[in-house]
Amino acid sequence: MRYIISGKNIEVTEGLKGAIYEKLGKLEKYFNEDTEIHVTLNVEKERQKIEVTIPMKGNIIRAEEVSSDMYVSIDLVEEVIERQLNKYKMKLIDQKQAASFFKQEFVDEDGEEEEIEIVRSKRFAVKPMDPEEACFQMELLGHNFYVFRNSQTDEVNVVYKRKANTYGLIEPEF
Repeated sequence: MRYIISGKNIEVTEGLKGAIYEKLGKLEKYFNEDTEIHVTLNVEKERQKIEVTIPMKGNIIRAEEVSSDMYVSIDLVEEVIERQLNKYKMKLIDQKQAASFFKQEFVDEDGEEEEIEIVRSKRFAVKPMDPEEACFQMELLGHNFYVFRNSQTDEVNVVYKRKANTYGLIEPEF
């Protein structure tokens, strides 16, 4: 695997690189040698954050972890990615796609398949409104996202709450 390591508000020391290679090196059994792993370390006040992104054909495996110690964050993110890989492997086996990124031994291994169960279904009218009004409605309902018909484009959009009380807008393209 090829590591691309960068830091924001932190100097990436040899010790940190060594911890990354040691922990994320455990993932090498899943990937081919030419797979890239993008690692970004970030420090904000007391938060030590690591973001790991593994781009693959048609998919991205991504995880981020935050703690008060960067080495703890590195440990945590490796566990998250390993869980994601096992879920993705089950999807690959079911759909037979993009298996060329993984070693054959990993794909052949038996794994636990987690069932996805939809426990609630909801229908509602999609009212035309502008994104700002949709954010207001979302706040009134106390939700983290809100689906609406954009009155300017007549498309179905989603607004969502981000960190630091900011908002995002999703405008799907069909």
